[in-house]
Amino acid sequence: MDPLFSPLRVRSLTLPNRIVMSPMTRRHSPAGVPGADVAAYYRRRADGGTGLVITEGIGIDHPTAVDCVKVPRLHGESALAGWRHVVDGVHEAGGRIVPQLWHVGPLWGAMSAVDPTPTPLRPSGLWGRVGRTGYPQRYLTWATTPTAAMTERDIEDVIAAYVRSARNAVDVGFDGIALHAGHGYLLDAFLWDATNQRTDHWGGDLRRRTNFPVEVVRAVRRAIGPDLPIFYRFSQHKQQDYTARIARTPDELAVILTALVEAGVDVLDASTHRFDQPAFDGSDLTLAGWAKKLTGAPSMAVGSIGLSKSLRENGIPEPASLDEMYRRLSDEEFDLVAIGRLHLADPALANTLRSGGPLPAFDRERHADVLF
Repeated sequence: MDPLFSPLRVRSLTLPNRIVMSPMTRRHSPAGVPGADVAAYYRRRADGGTGLVITEGIGIDHPTAVDCVKVPRLHGESALAGWRHVVDGVHEAGGRIVPQLWHVGPLWGAMSAVDPTPTPLRPSGLWGRVGRTGYPQRYLTWATTPTAAMTERDIEDVIAAYVRSARNAVDVGFDGIALHAGHGYLLDAFLWDATNQRTDHWGGDLRRRTNFPVEVVRAVRRAIGPDLPIFYRFSQHKQQDYTARIARTPDELAVILTALVEAGVDVLDASTHRFDQPAFDGSDLTLAGWAKKLTGAPSMAVGSIGLSKSLRENGIPEPASLDEMYRRLSDEEFDLVAIGRLHLADPALANTLRSGGPLPAFDRERHADVLF
């Protein structure tokens, strides 16, 4: 059997194949409410045979969760009604869909001008080390200015906001929950030593820096019950600095991921710029490969699958061979493959792959209207 089209069961969710539509921010929901166009966008991928759709990042029920009014939210009657329409359409097409719950944390205001009144939520009031970043320089002065560290009340409020949004997702009919905990956003900011310099229960050594994301996972698991799966996106790189790392060795990565799986995570979504790059010196294993090896949990690879260039490399990415992805999937190094840009170029990507058709070409300018 083609490993890409073998089924996979995670708790109560059965996926017909291993192809996942990777979450991609769209900023296409005025006032945070997804409309008919958003529903059609996701349904096209389900119609095209994709096994699982993970939505764009959705703001949790917290005032500083997201800093753009066109990013969808998962609270409020209008927004929830819009998501019911999205979910119903995907299900009618035979697909499965989970929402990616999102709090931008330290990165509030890094991409655009925002209301300066709210204080961005940062574990220690720090934006992080500025390294290789794609954020516009004109916003960095404001964004990198230190703020107050999060209080115990702030931490309690955010955990409660994740719980409310997770419950709303269940009520809407989603097939599970995905947590965006990479790229320097709030959950990830507690793991990174450049943004978490606390000395209390929520900071210090690596094990204590995992406490906040672990508590969020535990709270979400209690809220949604034992049947629905939790997907957890993590990364080494940050939007503040593409060269940043939360784990310098496999042992350090094990501290983080083992605690998360014990708390209730089912699938580890290892976000990288290129899925096939070795994660640590001395081994060919990718970040997704290490996640599975260290925890035994299913893992998902993502990053320029089927493309010759990563998102951060200049130029137009040409279609690239899928041989390396097939090899690693066949070897059970990871269990799922999340594909972003090729899903924009071809909504029926899964059916194209099943039929052996040519990979679509992705052109950012030509496909920008799909996202924005």
